Amino acid sequence: MLKDFFGKKKKKYATIPGEQSKLEIPEGLMKKCTNCHKIYYRKEMNKNINVCPNCGYHHPLTAWERIHSLIDEETFEEWDKQLTTTNPLQFPGYEEKIEKDRQKTGLNESVVTGKGSIDGQMTAFTVMDSSFRMGSMGSVVGEKISRAIERANDQSLPFIIFTASGGARMQEGVLSLMQMAKTSVAVKRFSEAGGLMISVMTHPTTGGVSASFASIGDYNLAEPGALIGFAGRRIIEQTINEKLPDDFQTAEFLLKHGQLDKVVHRHEMKSLLYKLLSMHRKGGKTS
Repeated sequence: MLKDFFGKKKKKYATIPGEQSKLEIPEGLMKKCTNCHKIYYRKEMNKNINVCPNCGYHHPLTAWERIHSLIDEETFEEWDKQLTTTNPLQFPGYEEKIEKDRQKTGLNESVVTGKGSIDGQMTAFTVMDSSFRMGSMGSVVGEKISRAIERANDQSLPFIIFTASGGARMQEGVLSLMQMAKTSVAVKRFSEAGGLMISVMTHPTTGGVSASFASIGDYNLAEPGALIGFAGRRIIEQTINEKLPDDFQTAEFLLKHGQLDKVVHRHEMKSLLYKLLSMHRKGGKTS
């Protein structure tokens, strides 16, 4: 009996699996909604054009994701890809930050310009990308947008721009602020020549971009929930010594106060752009 009690048979204990035996989940497989915090397969979100299936929150799109979602396949011709930013004011570390964003995004700057067709309607098309320096507007961004507007005029094309920006780029100082006037003048000349401009503001469109070309289209549209404004909420509240509404500077607030023509769901954007282009398809002119 004692032999049985003190036998060599050992009790089996549960063991913790080693690192190699753990189930490996590929990085980037899942995506959590910023708004409702539900988790989805990234492929599912991509198919839904980065709109949350549960709450409808519009997650940011890169410039090329936007182009692929709207422009007919194999019709997009990029313009001025070779233009790159220098460091005119010798701002410390600026060139390193630009190079880091180039490696991260595959872009030379925070805007992609070119032309392509939307359901057969040819248009000049410009997209800002907030993943590159938060879409901030430096001298190259202003130059690319101005050139795109001028080419649209020369080729009798309508001009569509999707904005996403934190505003003027501080590392370029006054050279960045000058782009507000430069782009606005290009839009004015385009308009006087009868050109059609459609501006679509996405989250966020702020600072010098919102105060210049983004807000002076023939049609000013926005995606749901987009933050649109010049100065920040805190600065305005401290200046006027008043509490602002909760929905202040949202696309819906601007629509309610007459600063937008329409707030457009991403799933309806291509259809609406096609309708607007069709209305003005005679040479891309507004007349």
